[in-house]
Order: sequence, then structure tokens, then C-alpha cells
Amino acid sequence: MAAAQVVVATALVHDGRVLAARRTRPPALAGLWELPGGRVEAGESEAEAVVRECREELGTAVVVGERIATDLRIDAGVLRVHTARLADGAPQPRALEHAGLRWVAAGEVAAVDWVGADRAVVADLVALLG
Repeated sequence: MAAAQVVVATALVHDGRVLAARRTRPPALAGLWELPGGRVEAGESEAEAVVRECREELGTAVVVGERIATDLRIDAGVLRVHTARLADGAPQPRALEHAGLRWVAAGEVAAVDWVGADRAVVADLVALLG
């Protein structure tokens, strides 16, 4: 039996807030907010996938930190959330593949209309920002 596909999500923290990205697709998730990320490609570490996905989706460079939470089962496989910060001199994130971006403070995290998998890590995000 093949190992489950790993999908990384990035809890990108800057100035005490975490970045949320608004989905455009698929239709069932459009308009909901998520932590940016995507599939880990063959031969790529999870940290390398976080860096690549932030470059592709946000047009910025990040330094990957620790994993938070636990493995989350999702339709695409298993979701693993990693923390990250903007690399020194990196540009502010831009919504290259999303409808919009917003920085969310600890007190606002629970009120965000997250996709289901990311809603499961709300307490972890609040603790991370706390």
C-alpha cells in the first residue's frame, strides 16, 4: 500500500499575525480561507515544499520553522502544518493564486471562515500567536 500523499500548509507568521489566503477553487471551497500550501512533490522534503509553495502562491521567500498540530486526514491524503516567517528582505506576500490575503491576529483566528482542515488547527494557531 502506497504512503498517503502529503500536503503541507504554511502558518506564515509576521508581526504577531498569521496569513490567511482566500480560495478561488474548487467551487465547494471558493471564498473560504486557508493556510497557503500544497502537495509535496517527489524527491522534495516538506520544508522544501513549503518554500516552493510560498514562492508560487505568494511570490515571497520564507524560512520554515516547526510543525504544529498533528497529521490531519484530508481527501488529498494527509495535511501537515508548518510554521514559517518571511525571509530577511523578502517581499510582502501577494495573492498570485488566491482571491485575497489577510493577516489575522490571535483574537480573530476563530472567527475566520476556514476550510475544514484548517479549522481543525485554530487552537494551535491561537497558541502559536499567543
